[in-house]
Amino acid sequence: MSYTTTATTKGGRDGRAVLENGGLALAMALPKDLGGSGEGHNPEQLFALGWSSCFGQALLALSKKHGVDASGAKVTCAVTLEKDATSFALKAELKVSIPGVDKAKVQALVEDAHTICPYSRATRGNVPVTLSVI
Repeated sequence: MSYTTTATTKGGRDGRAVLENGGLALAMALPKDLGGSGEGHNPEQLFALGWSSCFGQALLALSKKHGVDASGAKVTCAVTLEKDATSFALKAELKVSIPGVDKAKVQALVEDAHTICPYSRATRGNVPVTLSVI
């Protein structure tokens, strides 16, 4: 089983990004914090949206194993773009809350989900990630 999607962007961070099926097209813009207009979306926002959604699905997939009802789980993903002396780098924080569930159980579920989530796996060893249960 596999799934592939394709997007094309023209104009980089100040351009337009379009999915191949035309289902989503976004104006892209450099964030104001980085000197841009901020009048569009940026790759870090899109990454945060995708990762939070994917991580939420990983929680749901593993919830039964942990004896947790994760249907009310809320995942917040903060993606930070930082500049160092030579280039740019990303870091991320995943904050998870599941109302009514013991924090220790949620923490164990979160750590397990981090091992199977495709975004977590793709960034492992490349992007510093903080996992928080709130």
